[in-house]
Amino acid sequence: MSYGANLWLFLTLLFGIIIVPGMDMLFVLANALTGGRRAGLAATAGVMAGGAAHTVFGAIGVSLMSTMPPQVVATLLYAGAAYMMWIGMTLLRNSIAIETVEGARARPLRVAFRQGALTCLLNPKAYIFILAVYPQFLLPAYGPIYGQAVIMGVMTVLMQLAVYGGLAVAAGRARNLLVSHPRITGLIGRGAGALFIVVAVATALR
Repeated sequence: MSYGANLWLFLTLLFGIIIVPGMDMLFVLANALTGGRRAGLAATAGVMAGGAAHTVFGAIGVSLMSTMPPQVVATLLYAGAAYMMWIGMTLLRNSIAIETVEGARARPLRVAFRQGALTCLLNPKAYIFILAVYPQFLLPAYGPIYGQAVIMGVMTVLMQLAVYGGLAVAAGRARNLLVSHPRITGLIGRGAGALFIVVAVATALR
């Protein structure tokens, strides 16, 4: 697989990850609904900072893997593929619904930013996900790991800006759509689940 194709695959999976309603999305919506568009965008900026930090963590993890015996690395890669397969199957089987947006009051923009970053950074599932997914895409064959990580980090924060920033700008309509049309959120989750399975199979074959 060429480096360009590898990036497109990562971008596709990244979109599937971010578009699934979750803790970060709910936090941005909560701030936008209680504090207005600027508060929602401040929360989005905080989540983006957390996403950049996750990329650094992923690059460090992949660099450490490069010092391990090939058999251990292969085992970790297969374990990561299995974890992505499990995520995909879970999303395909379970329904996703947004019923309430709670836990946020109108607050200063700096607080919304800080709490957005903490919401992203303190999510333990994010670290498990990074350790499972990043080794599949940060490959020595494509050049220095940290150079690749910078590109993937930029892709991550721009995707977060596009999705979460868009939600912050159209918070009321976005929440009403997600609440009143549960089939839409269900389709989003199932589509993301299918992406996870495809990437997991591609990883195992590669």
